[in-house]
Amino acid sequence: MKYEAVIGLEVHAQLLTGSKLFCGCSTKFGSDPNTQVCPVCLGMPGVLPVLNRKAVEFAVKMALAVNCRINPRSIFARKNYFYPDLPKGYQISQYSEPLAEHGHLDIDADGTKKIGITRIHMEEDAGKLLHGEGPEDENFSFVDPNRTGVPLIEIVSEPEMRSSDEAQAYLRAMRDILVYLEICSGNMEEGSFRCDANVSVRPVGAEKLGTKAELKNMNSFKFVKEAIDYEIQRQIDVVEGGGKVVQETRLFDASKGVTASMRSKEEAHDYRYFPEPDLLPLMVENELVEKLRGALPELPRQKRERFISEYGIPSYDAGVLTSSKGLADYYESVVKATNEPKVSSNWVMGEVLRLLKEDSRDVKDCPVTPQSLAGLIKSVKDGVVSGTGAKEVFEEMYRTGKSASEIIKAKGLVQISNEDELSKVIAEIIKANPENLERYKAGKTQLMGFFVGEAMKATKGKANPQVINKLLKEKLG
Repeated sequence: MKYEAVIGLEVHAQLLTGSKLFCGCSTKFGSDPNTQVCPVCLGMPGVLPVLNRKAVEFAVKMALAVNCRINPRSIFARKNYFYPDLPKGYQISQYSEPLAEHGHLDIDADGTKKIGITRIHMEEDAGKLLHGEGPEDENFSFVDPNRTGVPLIEIVSEPEMRSSDEAQAYLRAMRDILVYLEICSGNMEEGSFRCDANVSVRPVGAEKLGTKAELKNMNSFKFVKEAIDYEIQRQIDVVEGGGKVVQETRLFDASKGVTASMRSKEEAHDYRYFPEPDLLPLMVENELVEKLRGALPELPRQKRERFISEYGIPSYDAGVLTSSKGLADYYESVVKATNEPKVSSNWVMGEVLRLLKEDSRDVKDCPVTPQSLAGLIKSVKDGVVSGTGAKEVFEEMYRTGKSASEIIKAKGLVQISNEDELSKVIAEIIKANPENLERYKAGKTQLMGFFVGEAMKATKGKANPQVINKLLKEKLG
């Protein structure tokens, strides 16, 4: 490798407040256009913004979760630019004195790596442009200002990532924390969690940064990886071809898998930042910071490490099970009722997630409670129902809401574990297969599978496999 990539990410997260950052309008997603606006968020003459306290608390929580220093005093500023979806002609943001600085986030990518966080600042969102939504509108663009004024935090990383895999790991870790804190939905398709990537290349061993391009329009982890990989190779090709990389903003075209130039990259002075005259400096008292610090939940990385050490499950399982707070809570409830960490993990990662994914449901809406699943797991352990039969039972529990015992009884899935009853079945099978019996005794021990299969067939799959194996070993000698 002659070149290395240098990647920094700017994450924008919409905060889950009920109202906007500087007015009382709703932040609900998906409402009819132009229905969640007022003179304040539309920037009408003479109106005054009033800061949303809950948004400040949410921003402080995130800053604490990623080890930032909370500045006791921060300033709101006007960021001036002119887009059709920005009614005021400026965005209220923070610039020279942000809410929080100097944090870090640990990511897992070929080991653990610490990525520095430069700053976290608060700002309001812009509106939304809709381009050619229907056949009759293909030549028109429309402005929906509903999103204008929705509270955001922008989390700016240091340029310390060196591959698209590291960038993807950083984004996933960041999103998990936001969702665990219950301050952001993390939905990339709805735009509540989005990022811009600053990408440059330089010769391996060089200290000076190359010229960066900023990538936009990436609404999935997959597209982030594809866009960064394409841009790294594009810049290498430019340099090796004798050209110079131009500082610009580029859009990612997901259908073609390429980035294309959108505009020359603005510098800070292009936005003509100046302090917002209608808002006082934001003063965050240490008492509030410590109160919020004490209320932080167990975060994904901590929970993952605890699951591995406390429950002895593989790191892969722990990673899946802690991917959301709801899923982790569901799993822990099952484990507490069964005392079977790995078996519980297999069920949650297997049948539970499979059916939830099919129905596009969140675990909080799972029709099978942790206690009901624990009861089914106990039925398998006690030999009441086979592992295969239990999967059939679980699916019906999920679809109908009935209990495991009801379904097992109604479907005749009660497993046969009575040794006297199964001994008679095995005796008949051995008697009907004298040739295979002789071959087994002559050393063809793989025929054990044949006898087990015949026993299961004779009992229509209801025989307890463990009991069948035990009895066969005794009978076959």
